[in-house]
Amino acid sequence: MIARIVMAALAGAVLLPVAADAQPPAQAPKNECFFTSQLDNWRAAGDRAIIVKTRANRYYRLDMGARCPALTFPNPVMVNRFRGASICSPLDWDIRISQGPGSIAMSCTVSKMTRLSPAEVAALPKGQKP
Repeated sequence: MIARIVMAALAGAVLLPVAADAQPPAQAPKNECFFTSQLDNWRAAGDRAIIVKTRANRYYRLDMGARCPALTFPNPVMVNRFRGASICSPLDWDIRISQGPGSIAMSCTVSKMTRLSPAEVAALPKGQKP
């Protein structure tokens, strides 16, 4: 009987440091959604990102999964922008960029969508703020 109590205590002592070191899983950042009708404007930030502005004065950076050379076209046009009525994640975007009517649109895959803080918006280089 005493041997069982000692064994249980030892097992608990061995597992205690493991449990103490275990961290709860980090929670994913809260996605802030907006309706597609709220998109106000956008601007390319090189060939790998887009900055979008909503009518609520929220700014988001959309990072592309790969280079999207069409973003560097003079006066690029975004067509087929969304996959639904609201935007909450990179999967909700269906971005294609063209040079204008009659030109072939190039698909650009969004890999990351980040809402920018007011300080980040203020720090955007000239020409990247929509």
